Amino acid sequence: MTHSAHGEGDGYLLDNRQTEAGERFDAFATLFDPTTFRHLEALGAGPGLRCWEVGAGGTSVVSWLAERVGPTGRVVATDIDTSLVAAAAGPTVEVRVHDVGAEEPPGEGFDLVHARLVLVHVPDRERALRSMISALRPGGRLLLEDADPALQPLLCPDEHGPAEELANRLRRGFRRLLADGGADLSYGRRLPRLLREAGLRQVEADAYFPVASAACTALESATIRQIRPRLVAAGLATDEEIDRHLTDIASAPMDLTTAPMISAWGQRP
Repeated sequence: MTHSAHGEGDGYLLDNRQTEAGERFDAFATLFDPTTFRHLEALGAGPGLRCWEVGAGGTSVVSWLAERVGPTGRVVATDIDTSLVAAAAGPTVEVRVHDVGAEEPPGEGFDLVHARLVLVHVPDRERALRSMISALRPGGRLLLEDADPALQPLLCPDEHGPAEELANRLRRGFRRLLADGGADLSYGRRLPRLLREAGLRQVEADAYFPVASAACTALESATIRQIRPRLVAAGLATDEEIDRHLTDIASAPMDLTTAPMISAWGQRP
């Protein structure tokens, strides 16, 4: 995930094959690609590199990497569901169905491994992290990016009216569904420590989140429509409340934000 749709079994809320998934990936790309690309560039993404994009979701990061590594490089893009990334396959891009939390890496000796919004949804996060590090060559770089909804849990930090109050209440419901499905809502903040404990060197991290953005509005609309049946079934919202919220965000200027995206990176000795 990606930012994206990664998880296990029917408990996973955000299926890649649902119609809203494409809208969510487009919004994630608009919101987070500039930060991801900045980090990948700083970590040396360039001609001839072998890269593994874990839980690719959509095509934006894979296509950017393929352009950077050029004809002498290679990008392996994996996901549990490759329906949305399949279009990126080409001479230097291999797309493969793969579960990073349960299967061996799709190769070794990678110069660069990247995962965005993946580990927060993977049940066996420890195994997934070990797998990604083991796939790196000595000196190879790992970039992990995951949200931390518990660090900034609000959809509307400026809760100044009933529309914002409803928005934050529905966001609480979404977080409850994520947690019940096994997502770790405090995972992002742990990334630097986990990378250090796994033996990586030169570990650093930063965080980014938009405070008001049209892409945040598009993301919220797609997400709420995607999880609507689950919110209602769990008694976390009524259809009337969801209709009101969707109308509010479509028709009124509301400042919607996201959970902070924490990016952490390090180098294998």
